Amino acid sequence: MQSQATSTILMIRPVRFGFNQQTAASNAFQDSEMAARTSNAAQADARQEFDDMVQQLKASGVDVLVYDDTDEPHTPDSLFPNNWVSFHASGTVVLYPMQAENRRAERRQDIIDELAKKYHVARVVDLTHFEQEGKFLEGTGSLVLDRMNRVAFACLSPRTDADVLAEFGKQTGYRTIAFHAVDANGTPIYHTNVLMSIGDTFAIVCLSAIADPDERLMVRQELESLGKRVVDITMEQMTHFAGNVLQVKARQGNKLLVMSTQAFESLTPQQISLLGEYANPVHFDLHVIEGNGGGSARCMMAEVHLPLK
Repeated sequence: MQSQATSTILMIRPVRFGFNQQTAASNAFQDSEMAARTSNAAQADARQEFDDMVQQLKASGVDVLVYDDTDEPHTPDSLFPNNWVSFHASGTVVLYPMQAENRRAERRQDIIDELAKKYHVARVVDLTHFEQEGKFLEGTGSLVLDRMNRVAFACLSPRTDADVLAEFGKQTGYRTIAFHAVDANGTPIYHTNVLMSIGDTFAIVCLSAIADPDERLMVRQELESLGKRVVDITMEQMTHFAGNVLQVKARQGNKLLVMSTQAFESLTPQQISLLGEYANPVHFDLHVIEGNGGGSARCMMAEVHLPLK
């Protein structure tokens, strides 16, 4: 059985990070007021937050593959690589269709070529042609994967299309579970990974964001049937990115739960204690990245599950 967590993470160091107007319409987690306050220093501050996170992950025993973004083309959200690519233990690399035009330029063949020198890349599944139809599936933002059981959860939204989801399942052999989720204002949640995270034996999920009671029950039952202990977070905790977390492994074999400081501080002592039974929480101050980018720690990490050559 494939392991759920990996000790190898790919991250993209930002070069021209900032508030992306092209994504703001569908991402309620972007904070335009904060962006206005921090615009002059956003890149420098985001770079500092990024470098601190990388340093702490490495110190915790995680292998972090860092690639610098390029000046051109301008890709303000490049530090969220999990939206354009995913790497699988079968040797499969999947490329995804993205809604914002300036995010499509984040896809980099040079990174895949570099990884292919060390890792076995058996095939590339390219779903980007769906962009021509106005249909999107933004990587492991749109998909929350139970890699052990080959199940993909996805809340449908302008950035997560049912047709592309079905094609992902067909190409990869994943069983797909689609549902709908909204925030406190009734706005569709743009990415599944802000309300849900799946570890090897646990799952964090904001069940109250799934408005339809039948879908809510279905998601809970599916998670439990996969052997996951469900840790239910509140809508308020979700807005603080408590769902946007990722279980990773250290080289020594111990398990970490990577999150932002904002996410960690939103959790109750009981939740922290419970999650600590499964993985050691590690957190970083990412408030500039979160406010401008509308994504948090999980979005910054693309897990590399490819087999070594």
